[in-house]
Amino acid sequence: MLTVTTVKELKSAVKQAREAGKSIGLVPTMGALHEGHKSLVDRCRKENNVVVVSVFVNPTQFNNKEDLRTYPRTEEADKALLEAAGCDVVFMPTVEEVYPEPDTRVFNLGPVAEVMEGPMRPGHFNGVAQVVSKLFMMVEPDRAYFGEKDFQQIAVIREMVRQLGFKLEIVPCPIVREADGLAKSSRNVRLTPENRAVAPCIYRLLSESLDFAQSHSVEETIAFVTGGINAHDAMEVEYYQIVDGITMQPITEWADTGYAVGCITVYCGDVRLIDNITYFRK
Repeated sequence: MLTVTTVKELKSAVKQAREAGKSIGLVPTMGALHEGHKSLVDRCRKENNVVVVSVFVNPTQFNNKEDLRTYPRTEEADKALLEAAGCDVVFMPTVEEVYPEPDTRVFNLGPVAEVMEGPMRPGHFNGVAQVVSKLFMMVEPDRAYFGEKDFQQIAVIREMVRQLGFKLEIVPCPIVREADGLAKSSRNVRLTPENRAVAPCIYRLLSESLDFAQSHSVEETIAFVTGGINAHDAMEVEYYQIVDGITMQPITEWADTGYAVGCITVYCGDVRLIDNITYFRK
């Protein structure tokens, strides 16, 4: 596995691969890697000749400076996981390398970015679009892999790709969960033992709502999930919305869409956890 820290080294590595006629897959990450990230690398490994993984905690997508400061950084463990998973090139740049000068680009990402995480985390998706577009320009991958835990982010990246005309395939990959159902996340390590014990009820309530929704309205289903989670003292739902899985727009009736996805954000103690579940896709 080749570890590079500069854009020049990265471009040189992918240039050699492309000149050899090899396909290139990219897995953008912010490090603190876990089995969820490994599943992306595994999928990328199966579908491409060369696997490139970026490990970069991107400051422009954090609207909360404390969140940026406390984001876990585990560089050596990340490299060990990636080497074991068959990564070919890992890109571990400094902030100055990615942003030699401030990125002043402002993206108009449209309706997909104006709901849920959009108003809750002002500027977050603009920062995501900044860094992911930079990575796409650096690597020029054939495919890029993203986890469906960040469901809305995938829609935002697709819109950015459409606007900028990148010629690549965005590949969404299923959520990887702990044995008790909690979606794997780099933030899980920040949960206290007490909060970690109750966090799995997020997915439990989402799963139970699949049956509940068969005989209840969208509004009643939202209330079922929200009420069940909020019944735990350690947890508070920030939002739970059932949306069209393509447009990200909230629905009020099941008949409003052929692809219904429930997206949730929960504060478990002071740790913000996200998850989602698909009700149906016709």
